[in-house]
Amino acid sequence: MQQLTRLIDEAQQLAAGQPGSLLDKAEAEVARDLQICNACRYCEGFCAVFPAMTQRLEFGQADIHYLANLCHNCGACLHACQYAPPHEFAVNIPKAMAQVRQQSYTRFAWPGALGRLYHHAGLTVALALAAGLALFLLLLQAVAPTVNSGNFYDYFPHHLLAGLFGPVFGFAVLALGMGVRRFWRDISPQAPDVPAVLDAGHAVATLKYLDGGHGQGCNNADDAYTLWRRRFHHFTFYGFLSCFAATLVATGYHYLLGLPAPYALNSLPVLLGIAGGIGLLIGPAGLLWLNLQRDPQHGDVQQRPMDRGFIALLLLTSASGLLLPFARHSHVLGSLLAVHLGVVIALFLTLPYGKFAHGIFRSAALLKWAIEKRQLR
Repeated sequence: MQQLTRLIDEAQQLAAGQPGSLLDKAEAEVARDLQICNACRYCEGFCAVFPAMTQRLEFGQADIHYLANLCHNCGACLHACQYAPPHEFAVNIPKAMAQVRQQSYTRFAWPGALGRLYHHAGLTVALALAAGLALFLLLLQAVAPTVNSGNFYDYFPHHLLAGLFGPVFGFAVLALGMGVRRFWRDISPQAPDVPAVLDAGHAVATLKYLDGGHGQGCNNADDAYTLWRRRFHHFTFYGFLSCFAATLVATGYHYLLGLPAPYALNSLPVLLGIAGGIGLLIGPAGLLWLNLQRDPQHGDVQQRPMDRGFIALLLLTSASGLLLPFARHSHVLGSLLAVHLGVVIALFLTLPYGKFAHGIFRSAALLKWAIEKRQLR
């Protein structure tokens, strides 16, 4: 008991800000909470955060950002914690970790100025960018001859679309790659091996740590467990992958097989796109529903505009994309296509700075944990 009291005193002093400390307020709060958790260890079996935490006696800035991104914000530890609010220690791991994760997206973003802009006005930036791009494409279409062939390339030539999306996709990949490279160099000097990559890949693909550590799921609005957060994440994740696969297959058809679009409804690119679009409707809609109901203690409420901006772009992308195959011979096809393309470009331009980045950073944190687990054996 004396040891626990001493550690709690040290944690409170840390949160108050020690002279010369490199930690800011949010990072110091995570360090304080983890000091208390390290003395208690009641939640050690809940998720990867707590066994990783027990390997450390002190928590530097790199450790704090690593553990914050390893956290899946399931909320189970908050409901199990005897020191959670209204206790005077006020330990709230989900909220503290969420605040530091937000800092990670900005701190490791590339270029940094874009990360800071999205941090301060995520919803506004996302929707304004989508609306502006859609309007630009609508105006571009307005000066072109009127067509009603059902062929997308009659509205926007292939070389124009390739010229628009190629640089945007390349920028998104480069920015995400640079961001996660900065993050990895900060949290881990170790190179992963194949077993660690496979272990982390399995955790990512199955969303292993969204089961609450006991298989019953997360907490959302109250003490009740629910697996719906995990399920909606799966719909979103695999819906996005299916849409990406549809794009790759269509690219292969065009450049390798000499088969340009449009494709039949029963073709592989269209079937993959429809399956992905349905997933990206169900998943984000469900996540938005859960987000609107979620207890404010389960995270950082100041991040909700950013989260909802990303969800809004996903919903607009999937809804407009699903309508395209069924509007091929409609007079609204050109306008719908312009809106869809504008939203997709906006989505990819903001991917490295919003909610999508958490999946990349969390995957890197899971990889580091997979390396640590192997070292403990």
